[in-house]
Amino acid sequence: MADLVLDAKGLNCPLPIIKTKKMLKDVPVGSTLEVLATDPGSVADFAAFCRTTGNEIVEQSQDGSVYRFVIRRAA
Repeated sequence: MADLVLDAKGLNCPLPIIKTKKMLKDVPVGSTLEVLATDPGSVADFAAFCRTTGNEIVEQSQDGSVYRFVIRRAA
């Protein structure tokens, strides 16, 4: 279970990433943020976002049209 949840369903690129970046500021280092998105491009977007920011995707799944990402905040 993630420490915080961000519902970004219905938002298109780049809004899920922008909202995630903003919300991660409220997540303590080492804690997790669960993001729910419906934009198919979010899979590649979150992979690139985490690669460039140093955050880690610890879980990723898809349930129908909803993509779920659990991101652990790095420093």
